[in-house]
Amino acid sequence: MVASPPRAQRNPQHGAHSGPMTDRTDARPWVPADPTPDSLREALQGCRGCELHADATQAVPGRGTFDARLLLLGEQPGDQEDRQGAPFVGPAGRVLVDALDEAGVDRSDVYVTNTVKHFRWRSGGGKRRIHQSPGRAHVEACRPWLDAELSLLRPVGAVLLGGTAGKALYGSTFRVGEARSVLRDWPEKYPVAHPPAWVLATLHPSAVLRADPADRQDLYAGLVADLRLAATTLKDADPS
Repeated sequence: MVASPPRAQRNPQHGAHSGPMTDRTDARPWVPADPTPDSLREALQGCRGCELHADATQAVPGRGTFDARLLLLGEQPGDQEDRQGAPFVGPAGRVLVDALDEAGVDRSDVYVTNTVKHFRWRSGGGKRRIHQSPGRAHVEACRPWLDAELSLLRPVGAVLLGGTAGKALYGSTFRVGEARSVLRDWPEKYPVAHPPAWVLATLHPSAVLRADPADRQDLYAGLVADLRLAATTLKDADPS
């Protein structure tokens, strides 16, 4: 997918609202009733389902073909994703690309998206924008967009990148440190028309970047190992 050109940043000194959500907290009024890939991307830019849109440059849609066999689900866009309009194009994205390639995952067979479609941030002084994790209310408000994507996707497997993606599917008790590296069933409490045959949780690539230098290589190796398990499981399911 070609990334949408970034629009002008809004109120850079302010940052995304970090207090309680007010006004609308549900994206359903903006989601097309019978979505297509193109209509989803177009409608997403008009979403006002939570307050995060006010300070984001743009909403960030998923990227990849809708017949991809592997779904990668992350947390939210970062600074570069917000500016460029595509997921995983910043530093964490470079870690992810390296890990996918090292694990033997065919990136042309991947659809990558985020649980929350707008960047939540606070000002770090000047033009610097510091990531803030989305709250549960943001995840719930944005869920209709993920539901719409899942109505079009037919993935064989899904990889959850980090705790926010895991909690979006499995609930607030999900802990990525306890759940990672194990193939599990798609959760019954998150019904979709075509659930993946398996789900694999792993750490978010940004965790590699945030780690102490002494731990970084081990964390990266763990990410690669998890993605290699996904690649192997996909290959084993290939009828050819």
